[in-house]
Amino acid sequence: MAKMHIKKDDMVQVMSGVDKGKKGKVLEVIPSAGKVVVEDVAMVSRHTKPRKQGEVGGIIKKEAPIYASKVMHICNKCGKTTRIAKKVLENGKSVRVCKHCNETFND
Repeated sequence: MAKMHIKKDDMVQVMSGVDKGKKGKVLEVIPSAGKVVVEDVAMVSRHTKPRKQGEVGGIIKKEAPIYASKVMHICNKCGKTTRIAKKVLENGKSVRVCKHCNETFND
């Protein structure tokens, strides 16, 4: 299981691929595959059948996972896309830090 630099509810920007430049919130992280699901990015069509009574079928649009290496974190303070540094505090706890403005991210 790989460590991820992106976590759920982070704001990210897509750096390569068809959706390059799009920004969104991370909905799900899949560390075993090294992928993330980002809101309104990599939309795919799913043809679904109604399984239960009262459920409707049809073509449903949903987000597909993309590789985490294709996205970059957006800092809340400076608003720039940034790499993430790890910083160890006095109590031994490790936090994620913005490379531009040294703002700590919520973990």
